[in-house]
Amino acid sequence: MKIPLFSKKEFFSTLEKNQIVAAIKQAEQQTSGEIRVYIESRCRFVDPLDRAAEVFAHLDMGKTANHNAVLIYVATRDHQLAVFGDQGIHEKVGEVFWKERVMHMLSHFKEDHYADAIVKTIQDIGAALKYHFPYDGQTDINELPDDIVFGR
Repeated sequence: MKIPLFSKKEFFSTLEKNQIVAAIKQAEQQTSGEIRVYIESRCRFVDPLDRAAEVFAHLDMGKTANHNAVLIYVATRDHQLAVFGDQGIHEKVGEVFWKERVMHMLSHFKEDHYADAIVKTIQDIGAALKYHFPYDGQTDINELPDDIVFGR
C-alpha cells in the first residue's frame, strides 16, 4: 500500500474533508449509530486495531446509549488502518464485517483513492447501523461530533 508522506491535515483536500463529513452526516441520519474518522501520522502500536481501541476510548465513543459507535482509524505515515466498532454493533455484524471494510479500504488506498475509500466505508457501516439500529426521530440525538479528528 502506497500512502504519500503528507501531514495528516494535508492528507485530504478541503473538498475531500467535506465529502467525508457529509457521508458521516448522511449515514447518521438513518441510524442511532455514530461514526467517527481519526487520522494521525504514526501508529504507536504494532497492531492498528489496538490503537483504534485506545482512540475510541479517548474520544468517549463507548458512551453511546446503544454502544453502536464505529471508529475508522488511519495512520498515514505508517500505512496502517483499522475499523473498530463498539460492543453493540460488533455483536450484530461480527469480525468478518470489519475485516472486509479494512480490505476494501486497502484496495482503494493502493490506487491513491483515500477519501473515496473512507466515504465508501462510511456508507457500508452506515447501512449496517441502519439495519441493526434504525433511526428513531423521537429519541435519536447526535451523540458524537461528525468532524474528522486529526491526531499527531
